[in-house]
Amino acid sequence: MAQVKESISSIRDERLSSAFNSLTCEARELYLPEKICEYRGPPTPLEFYRNWVCPNIPVIFKNSINHWPALQKWTPSYLREMLGAKEISVAVTPNGLADAVCENKFILAEDRKMLFSDFLDIMESPKLGEPGIFYVQEQNGNFTGEFPEIISDAETDIKWATEAFGKDPDAVNFWMGDCRAITSLHKDHYENLYCVISGQKTFTLYPPTDMPYIPHQEYMVARYHQNESNKFEIINDPMATGHPSETIPWIPVDPLNPDYETYPEFAKVKSVSCTVKKGDVLYLPSLWFHHVQQTQATIAINFWYDMEYNIKYNYFKFLEKLCQ
Repeated sequence: MAQVKESISSIRDERLSSAFNSLTCEARELYLPEKICEYRGPPTPLEFYRNWVCPNIPVIFKNSINHWPALQKWTPSYLREMLGAKEISVAVTPNGLADAVCENKFILAEDRKMLFSDFLDIMESPKLGEPGIFYVQEQNGNFTGEFPEIISDAETDIKWATEAFGKDPDAVNFWMGDCRAITSLHKDHYENLYCVISGQKTFTLYPPTDMPYIPHQEYMVARYHQNESNKFEIINDPMATGHPSETIPWIPVDPLNPDYETYPEFAKVKSVSCTVKKGDVLYLPSLWFHHVQQTQATIAINFWYDMEYNIKYNYFKFLEKLCQ
């Protein structure tokens, strides 16, 4: 009886593996891009929704926020004048990886309060912050919440996206950091419009259909803390992490240096990369996996629009259960 059950289980595994392979291959053959399309200027709401939102395909809209005064005004001297005396939230880590798997834990950045002028000093002379790497990356609508002094230099929504989605963004986030700050591989339940003000960002993207080959594991939550000896330690106390649950599911793979020995299935994924430059807007569809890095000091704003929890989400959750 045990042998029969083992044989049935083996057949099911083979069929499931074949189905996953068909899913990823057919998606690549039928509609997924081999490279990210670049569209000149902003689209109309109808073009945006029909050509990219409905098929769930990323795209870069070139020079689409050139009318924002921020592209010319947001120099270090201007930001220092407007925001220098303001206290802000800054993520500080020893390795540039905020909210990522390290030492078999999901480690949050140290959330440090500091004057914006002090943060700018570190951006201009990174050695001032040693051994830490500093990154403004609050994902709680910090642009509208923390930086009202410079809101008029940009916008609080993307008009054609707001019309296409039929809703305002849930959050507008301000990002600022140097080339050492990296965002680990993950996915979001948001339609993301990512706008670069200065510098550039490189996104490594994987479609939702590659999920069977992207490992997720549960990790204990911890947080970095720089102690009085100026060294970083990892705090495991749930009260210190500020996280309500003991574990969190996250992706342990570094796509820039994947460990195929530990995660051999990851060799079956196929990424597509793009660089978002000053004045560009990247549409990153909901549920796409993404890893983000920057080759120079960069300032960006992104708009999160809540995704529609429709049949696309149903199918994604179904696939997620099959992968467990």
